[in-house]
Amino acid sequence: MPEEDLVEIKFRLYDGSDIGPFRYSSTSTVDVLKQRIVSDWPKGKTVIPKAANEVKLISSGKILENNKTVGQCKGPLGDIGGGVLVMHVVVQPSLAKTKGEKKIDNSPKKVICSCSIL
Repeated sequence: MPEEDLVEIKFRLYDGSDIGPFRYSSTSTVDVLKQRIVSDWPKGKTVIPKAANEVKLISSGKILENNKTVGQCKGPLGDIGGGVLVMHVVVQPSLAKTKGEKKIDNSPKKVICSCSIL
């Protein structure tokens, strides 16, 4: 694979720490990046993704779609040679899988108020 087809990417986590940098082919998909993030997630973090679908990647202010390639995700500043592309990582656990959370009851409530005027 030619050197110019590789893109160096590091992933910035919610607490300011990083995973990487790693080199990826410009034809690698965002889904491949997410799987790498989940497999290389640092130990001891309070938020831990269990699957790639719980991870959102943000680059140049845009949430990246799984089927996009690294080459399609590079912004205009990503073309500067020798630089490392930084993608921000957001973990959003699936609501259906989370346990121990209270169910929020949003149904309307009846409020009875008695007031007296003196």
